[in-house]
Amino acid sequence: MPPFVKAPSMEPSTELRALISRHAAVQKQTTAVQGLTLYKVSQPTLPTNSVYSPRICLVLQGAKTIQLGERTFSVDSAQYFIATVNLPVSARVEQADPAAPHLALSFELDREEIARVLADTPSTHAAGQRDHTGLAVSQQTPEILRAALNLVSCLDTPEDIEMMARLARLELYYRLLRGELGPMLRQLATQGTNLAQIGRVTDWIKQHFAEAMSIEKLADMAGMSATSLHRHFKAVTLMSPLQYRALIRLQDARRRLLLREASAREIGFEVGYDSQTQFTREYRKLFGRPPAADAAFLGGN
Repeated sequence: MPPFVKAPSMEPSTELRALISRHAAVQKQTTAVQGLTLYKVSQPTLPTNSVYSPRICLVLQGAKTIQLGERTFSVDSAQYFIATVNLPVSARVEQADPAAPHLALSFELDREEIARVLADTPSTHAAGQRDHTGLAVSQQTPEILRAALNLVSCLDTPEDIEMMARLARLELYYRLLRGELGPMLRQLATQGTNLAQIGRVTDWIKQHFAEAMSIEKLADMAGMSATSLHRHFKAVTLMSPLQYRALIRLQDARRRLLLREASAREIGFEVGYDSQTQFTREYRKLFGRPPAADAAFLGGN
């Protein structure tokens, strides 16, 4: 793939830090490049619960940790991570201060676009059926950094974003496919792989978490037996389907409580709990306080 941006005079990581510092006016900065978000955080944060959509994230300065199920992933300024399915996580910035803020970028992955790049990418490796965890960390490479730099550099010329960002996305996907985590992306972009099928199931749960759910229905959706679904789902998300749905429900309940959309009792029913006792018990286990007390605490901070 021919280069389309003049090679920078500085190291790609140095120029990326400068670009993020210049374009990030707030801690979490959405941008005119679709799917690209910049982060500039001046102090360590408390754990924040959210659902990671499929994305790549490069840390350029500082460090962060991500809790997925019972496993903790650490990402420093020489690393990046890829999430290939929707994942309920708890993440925090570990290293940051005003003189050296945490700087990072994330970019949402487009499965169909990756598939198109994959079709034109020479590879000696097929998209095998080995189970990949839905989140993985790897070392940055000069090629990946340069591709990310080309993408973020589009922000300097808004009139060129439509064309140049499209080219930069293709280059970034190409470099990722050729990198250490390429096999994950190949599975994500290839119809019928375990990762693609589990991704379909997590998409459905994320959209329908308040509805009734059966393992048999999810297994049919994935084209697997119930036993296979459970095994592959846990390999990818590090939790069972029921645990996954509970986390999605509880995270949404906490968001609604913070926005004061309704009472704790009403929100419990809205996110799918028939039993207020079960809602309170599971909420307290995850967040350390019962819903009403947590809402009061969050509202006072």
